[in-house]
Amino acid sequence: AVEPTSPERAELDAIDGVGPTVVEALLQFFAEEHNQEMLARLLAQVTPQPLEAVASASPVAGQVVVFTGALERMTRDEAKAMAERLGAKVAGSVSSKTDLLVAGPGAGSKLKDAAKHGVKVIDEAGWFELVGG
Repeated sequence: AVEPTSPERAELDAIDGVGPTVVEALLQFFAEEHNQEMLARLLAQVTPQPLEAVASASPVAGQVVVFTGALERMTRDEAKAMAERLGAKVAGSVSSKTDLLVAGPGAGSKLKDAAKHGVKVIDEAGWFELVGG
């Protein structure tokens, strides 16, 4: 069993969006020898690539960003990945914690919510200008 104060538990606890139930399930899974053997066999066949470094000095680092409406230069998944690489957290809805709404054509209720919460709104071109893309 992994101790409550182990470095492994602390590392898992530090992952955004991973709670105590998932941490415990992961630790139990990897505590079983046959699961460790299966992982070793898998790693003999594939080479995981390191994650891209997250920018900490970008203009959106640490901000909560929401995308809405139609995006023309990228898909929603590409926009989310780009924002996360730049150190932003991407949310699915607008709240008082949202820092920036990127609104494309056809933006609806999220645009209204941004006005209600005083969230800064920019278009897709403004996004690329802001992040230097």
